[in-house]
Amino acid sequence: MGLTELLKRAVEQGGSDVFFIPGSPVTVKIESTMQPLSEEKLTPADTEKQVQGMYELAHRDYSLLEREGDDDFSFAIRDVSRFRCNAYRQRGTLAAICRIVNFELPDPARLHIPDIVMDLAGQRSGMVLVTGPAGSGKSTTLACLVDRINATRAAHIVTIEDPIEYLHRHRKSLVSQREVPNDASTFSRALRAALRQAPDVVMLGEMRDADTVATAITAAETGHLLLSSLHTIGAAKTVDRIIDVFPADQQSQVRIQLSAVLRAVVSQRLVPTLDGKREAVFEVMQVNPAISNMIRDGRTHQIDNVIYGAADKTMMSMDAELARLVRERRVSRETALLYAANPETLAKRI
Repeated sequence: MGLTELLKRAVEQGGSDVFFIPGSPVTVKIESTMQPLSEEKLTPADTEKQVQGMYELAHRDYSLLEREGDDDFSFAIRDVSRFRCNAYRQRGTLAAICRIVNFELPDPARLHIPDIVMDLAGQRSGMVLVTGPAGSGKSTTLACLVDRINATRAAHIVTIEDPIEYLHRHRKSLVSQREVPNDASTFSRALRAALRQAPDVVMLGEMRDADTVATAITAAETGHLLLSSLHTIGAAKTVDRIIDVFPADQQSQVRIQLSAVLRAVVSQRLVPTLDGKREAVFEVMQVNPAISNMIRDGRTHQIDNVIYGAADKTMMSMDAELARLVRERRVSRETALLYAANPETLAKRI
């Protein structure tokens, strides 16, 4: 079966990821199950042929994979879907994982993204971060925020991604989408260039190194709204992660800068539900004067207490959301405790 037919079948079955790994059949992940798409197990030669086909569909230089050993890219198959792929070497052979990305932009309501998260699209400056482990839906949440801005105000939005996942049409805003390394060699270079492109909003797919983080903070300081993501869980860990990418002698200054520009941290995880599906669970920290002081003074360990104890609608605790899902009989007690930040406290609550 050809590559296009395999990917089409995965989309028709409602899959999320397609695996091309030697020694196993082509496999699709559907909710929490893995289903074979092909009868025969892939040989190394089979896998290499499929990977080369992906590069042809992406119109991408195959030598990037040969030189680096792994590569991120995306492509689309007309009337089927878009695909975000990672090709890599393992045990001397090639393998690839393709994430299925719909042509249509995601619907926040269908994905249960709460209003408190979507309302962050109303921010006009500063930094809003969406965090969580790999595969938790960070890119989807960022795409929803960009689409909300695009639909509600006149702005120039610049996105910098590796690779581009969702395609944004010009609506009330103008949207420039740049892909690393096709349109720009690095994230930091593209971000510095974006500051000269009269942006109102910059969406940076991921903050990967100190240079990119420093430039992102500068962008937020100069009156732009910067949206980005990090592979962290929880607001406090996110702040610490940003600080820790800098040398010790710079960390005090970075804390001061971050306390001034950070507007919110959204942390999310995909949790298995009782009906065999997965649902995103969110934690939201919006920076108020108390949290700003904690960031500046290095008291990030106190942030969780502020989130859990918030009496207003500006914060959302992940453990409180897990408890709600248990009460609504959508998530099991065992699952909730497994994903909880503080299992002992949650156990008493539920």
